[in-house]
Amino acid sequence: MTPKARIGVYPGTFDPITKGHLHIIKRASKQVDKLIVGVADNTRKGPRFSHAERLEMVKADIANMPEKYCDIEVRPIEKLLVHFAADVKASCIFRGLRAISDFDYEFQMTGMNYRIAPDIETVFLMAADKWQFVSASFVKEIHSLGGDVSEFVTPATLARLNGAK
Repeated sequence: MTPKARIGVYPGTFDPITKGHLHIIKRASKQVDKLIVGVADNTRKGPRFSHAERLEMVKADIANMPEKYCDIEVRPIEKLLVHFAADVKASCIFRGLRAISDFDYEFQMTGMNYRIAPDIETVFLMAADKWQFVSASFVKEIHSLGGDVSEFVTPATLARLNGAK
């Protein structure tokens, strides 16, 4: 009998995907047999890129990742995260933490998710020192004001940002 595959979900808006996101994806891929990167529509955040464009960017960046430790699939999320995770038979949701402010929000969300789906664990991965200050919001703001963000995103994502300026 083969053991049940461990499936994890790493959700985000990815507007745009950053090297910090990719670092969390790499680390999460070490923990499961399959990782599903879920790209949320999340129009509340007023994304710069459409949902379809963000899906394309994430797929392209993951395809070019040099280190992956499991099968990684990219899918759209268009429903409640825990319902999405249950639909894909995930046992855990990975969340990246950069600072105390992230923890406060994530702590509350984890509590709600547990009440809705107690069988799905939330796993926090602390951002590496190099990426703790990087956020998609900062990348967008710096780029829109003419700053160089090439250190924070892949060349493919930078080209998208330059096209969307």
